Amino acid sequence: MEIPPYPASRPLALADKPLLDHLCSNFQPRISEMSFAGLYLFRKAHEYKLASVDGSIVVIGTGYDGSVYFLPPLGGDTAAALTVLFADGLPLYGADELFIERYLAVYSVQVAEMRDSFDYLYLREELALLPGSRFHKKKNRINYFTSRHDYRVEHFSHEHVPGCLALLERWHHSLRDESGRSLLLEVEATSEALHSAGILGLTGIAILVNDEVAAFALGEQLNRETAVCHFEKADPFSEGLYQLINREFAKNLFQECTYLNREQDLGETGLRSAKLSYHPVELVKKYLVTAIT
Repeated sequence: MEIPPYPASRPLALADKPLLDHLCSNFQPRISEMSFAGLYLFRKAHEYKLASVDGSIVVIGTGYDGSVYFLPPLGGDTAAALTVLFADGLPLYGADELFIERYLAVYSVQVAEMRDSFDYLYLREELALLPGSRFHKKKNRINYFTSRHDYRVEHFSHEHVPGCLALLERWHHSLRDESGRSLLLEVEATSEALHSAGILGLTGIAILVNDEVAAFALGEQLNRETAVCHFEKADPFSEGLYQLINREFAKNLFQECTYLNREQDLGETGLRSAKLSYHPVELVKKYLVTAIT
C-alpha cells in the first residue's frame, strides 16, 4: 500500500505488515512498541498513522491526553526525517539511549525520561528456571497452585480462543470498580490479538484447568536476542497462576532468545512492584524528545 508523503498520512493497516516487519527487522528495536503487532493492535488506542518523510517511514500517534507524537523513523534518511518532524514541532516518543546517542547529538532538543513507559527486560532463562533464593517466593506460589490443581500447559492455538475470550471477560469483570478508556482499549486489543494471532505472528501459551482456559500469554520476537510478552491474563482468584504462566511462557517459547521484554508498568504501583520482584537485568529507558525553539 502506498504511504503518503508527510505531512499527509493514512491509518495503519493490516496490509502494512510485510513492510513494517522488514523495517523493524533492520531497525532491531529494543522498545516493546516497535513491532507491527504491537502497533496494529493498539492502532485505535493511539490512532496510529503512517507517513513517508525523506524516505523514512514514520508512525505518528496520539497519546491518551490527545497529544500528537512520532515514533523513531524506520529506514531511509533518519536524520533528514528528524529534522523535518522537529521543525514541525512534533515530539519524538520512544527514543531509547542508543537512538539518542546515534542520532540526536546534533539537535537542540529537550530530553525527558518517561519512567512509567520504561520496559522491563529479563533474562529469559531466569524466568524459566527461577533459580536461587531470589525467586523463592515465586516458586512457593507456583507450588501452591500446582499442588491443588490438575492442569496442563499447551501451546496457544485457535482452539483456545473461545476459552481465552471467556477468561478475558472474567478478568475484565473482576476490575469492574476500575473504569476508563485505556482499560476498554486493552480488552479490545487483547481480544483482537487472540482472534488474529496467526496472521500477526503471535505465539502463546495456555494453561488449562478442568479443560477450561485459566491463563494465557501471547508474544513475539522483538529483535535477534529478545522476545516480548504483549498480553498475559490469568484467573485473578487463583493464587500462583500468574507466576505459573509467566514461567511457562519463558520456558516453552523463544528458547533462542537471551532476553524477555515484559513491557512497561504504566505507573501502576502494584504492577511496578510485581515487575521489579522478578529482578530485571535492565529497565529499557524511553524518552520524550522535543525541539528547543
